[in-house]
Amino acid sequence: MNDIEALYPFLYSGSTDLDAVMTSVRHSTVEKVDEIVTLRRTVLERDGERIAACAEAMAEAFAAGARLFAFGNGGSSTDAQDVATLFMNPGPMNGGPMNGGTARPLPAFALTADIAVVTALANDIGFEVVFARQLAASAFAGDIALGLSTSGNSRNLIAAFEEADRRGMLTVGLAGYGGGQMAELGTIDHLFVVPSASVHRIQEAQTTVYHALWELTQQALIRSEAGDSDGGA
Repeated sequence: MNDIEALYPFLYSGSTDLDAVMTSVRHSTVEKVDEIVTLRRTVLERDGERIAACAEAMAEAFAAGARLFAFGNGGSSTDAQDVATLFMNPGPMNGGPMNGGTARPLPAFALTADIAVVTALANDIGFEVVFARQLAASAFAGDIALGLSTSGNSRNLIAAFEEADRRGMLTVGLAGYGGGQMAELGTIDHLFVVPSASVHRIQEAQTTVYHALWELTQQALIRSEAGDSDGGA
C-alpha cells in the first residue's frame, strides 16, 4: 500500500458503490478531526502555561518597540507569512477580549516574502543563510524571531536562531515530531513541539499555537496599557 492509498483507501477500493465510498469518506474525515482535536488538547494541556508566558514576553517586547520576524520553509513559509499578516493587520476581533473592537496592529515581517532577497542570498551564498542574513541586516536586540518547522531540522532555521541568539532577540520556535535540532539548540527562549509524525496535523496544531500567541499577546498589551493608565491617574 503506497502513502496516498494509506491516506485515502476509499479511492483504491475498486468499489463503485457510492454509498460505501461516502461512508468511507465520512469515516476518514471524522478520524482526522478527532486526531487534530486530540493533538491540540495535548498541546494545550502540556504547553498552555508556557504559551501564556511566551505571549507575556512578546507583549513586553512589542511594548518596548520590538518587531517580529517570522520564517519557515515550504508550507511553513506560508505560515510565516500568515503570522506576519496576523500581527501586522489583524482586523476586528469580534467579541472576546477585545469586546468587538479592532486588535492592535504590531510590526511584523515574513522573511519569506521578498523573493528577490531570498533568491539572491540562496544563489550567491547558500540557502542555509536566507533567514540568518536577513536578521543580521535588519534585526536588533529585543526584536522577536519566530521560526516554524515541522521537522525541527531545517538548517536555515537553525542558522537563523543562532543569529537571533547572538543578536539578543527573543526567540520563539514551533516544531513537530520530537523537536529535532531546534530542541537540541538549547537557546530558543520559547519552543513549542507538536508531538506528531504527521506533517498535516503538525501544521494544523502550529496554526492554533500562533493564533493563541497572537490573541494572548493582544490581551497582555491591553492589561499593560490599562495598568499604565491606572498608575498615571
